[in-house]
Amino acid sequence: MLPEAEPFSAAWLQGVVDALCDLSSKDALTGLVNRRSFEMALSREVDRVARSGESALLLVLDIDHFKAVNDTYGHAAGDLVIKAVADAIGQTVRPMDTVARVGGEEFAIILPSCLPTFGVTVAERIRERVAAMEVPVTPAQSLRVTISLGGAFAPQWVRSSSLLWMERADRQLYRAKAEGRNRACLESQVESLVSAEEKGMLFAVTQQESE
Repeated sequence: MLPEAEPFSAAWLQGVVDALCDLSSKDALTGLVNRRSFEMALSREVDRVARSGESALLLVLDIDHFKAVNDTYGHAAGDLVIKAVADAIGQTVRPMDTVARVGGEEFAIILPSCLPTFGVTVAERIRERVAAMEVPVTPAQSLRVTISLGGAFAPQWVRSSSLLWMERADRQLYRAKAEGRNRACLESQVESLVSAEEKGMLFAVTQQESE
């Protein structure tokens, strides 16, 4: 008779579940949150800000001239640059912040409970840390890269959407690129007034509550 197989232990099964969760929520190259998990976190933060009225900042960033890195040094070097930028971001933000890789050389950061003055400071710290680092891509070659950042604050006490918030941050990223790259452009509080779309959403919610 063949010996009976030992039952799987609870710890082993939990390890398998944890590994599967990581595969579904983490970016394979950097270990950061992937785009799907980021979008879910962004939606939760929009709802939280609407309820609590606390300030929250969304930063989006690109590696400047990244295509030239791939074209000149190859995709393996490009992967090393992406991982180095991911590490630099992780070393600069708080444990409570959500850092995600949302595209090839594109990253996004959700900073809850973030005052406007702190937002400018952390964006500059990230930019400066990346600009100062050297990325070894071969035994004899190191690269320096820069990033462009855009940021927008979620409207407080207002029912908004993650899409509108992302569009605001993207506009600031495009501005940073247009102004020469290697810079951070954040939406001012004046520009963070309620948009027409958000007023429409707020009116719809108010109407539903009154019915």
